[in-house]
Amino acid sequence: MKIAIISASGKAGKMIFDESQKRGHEVTAIIRDKNKAAQFKENVLIRDIFDLEAKDLDGFDVIVDAFGAYAPEQLHLHTKVIEKLSVLLNGKKQRLIVVGGAGSLYVTKEHSTQLFETPDFPDAFKPLAQAQSQALDLLRTFSGVNWTFISPAATFNYDGEKTGKYLLSGEEFTVNQENESQISYADYAIALVDEIEQAQHNKSRISVLAQ
Repeated sequence: MKIAIISASGKAGKMIFDESQKRGHEVTAIIRDKNKAAQFKENVLIRDIFDLEAKDLDGFDVIVDAFGAYAPEQLHLHTKVIEKLSVLLNGKKQRLIVVGGAGSLYVTKEHSTQLFETPDFPDAFKPLAQAQSQALDLLRTFSGVNWTFISPAATFNYDGEKTGKYLLSGEEFTVNQENESQISYADYAIALVDEIEQAQHNKSRISVLAQ
């Protein structure tokens, strides 16, 4: 498949790029900083997300949104990026796979309370989680977009072990048999590329965690 990865120079984006390429897919990195282009060799498009046009994405089967913004003054960009990509892809067969967060997962069967709204959720991460939740809410309104939003576990470990194994869950916060919610970036990348290949969860949010 032909896959475009937006913000491929970030931690998650680069691992997803590498995993996709390792499996034989034709992968293109879309990044803003030309100084980070060399690591992708010729498989790169230098473009700011907000400068993307429909023609830039034509020909790709899947677009992965690995955008991340963490500074308070940048958090609004999560919804802006979703809006930009959804408008470009609305009504098209292409799939949009979004790297999400755990904070927006529900902790009640009624889906009335999200993880970031619970008392024990770290205050430092609440604004980011809320921004990602708002981005997901916006994404749900685009009925003409073939999207999948993939939330990692609560502990998202960049240096964690690559096991090749993971548990797949849905909208609700889940723990494994050790009562843990964690996953490595490497295993998350495996789960995401599995979803690209299998296309099992169109227009829905799923979550992944370590076994």
